[in-house]
Amino acid sequence: MSVFARLMYRSLVWKERQRARIAARGAAATSVEAEHLKTGARGETLAYWYLRQAGYIIVARNRRARSRAGELDLVGWDGPVLSFVEVKTRTSDAAGPPEAAVSKLKQKRIARAAHEYLRRLRRKPVNYRFDIASVAWNPEAGLQVRLIKDAFRI
Repeated sequence: MSVFARLMYRSLVWKERQRARIAARGAAATSVEAEHLKTGARGETLAYWYLRQAGYIIVARNRRARSRAGELDLVGWDGPVLSFVEVKTRTSDAAGPPEAAVSKLKQKRIARAAHEYLRRLRRKPVNYRFDIASVAWNPEAGLQVRLIKDAFRI
């Protein structure tokens, strides 16, 4: 496990705690529309460093399929297995856990984008799987990542 990745992950968790304290004091908020995009981007960055800390070698981020089949949030090697990671971020439990947002339709879009990525890779067949990085808000610790390996099969 990389010391640098561990330090980056811990610093991002600390930053999220600070952001929560400022928000709790009632600091001026930006537009709601832009806020959910910022939350998603923060969640993806946190998941990226969490995976790096866990030993993944990330080879692609936010990779759009040319066929417009979908987008791959993170693609990385977990040992000999190529992992396509969908990152879902939630700041409250009102809509359920983050991983519940990965519907069957979303799974199919991810699978189509992944198969296109594999075709373009032009390598011998590789083992691959679909993971979900669930980033959820914890009032004491800020955003926390939970990795669900082999979350679904298509």
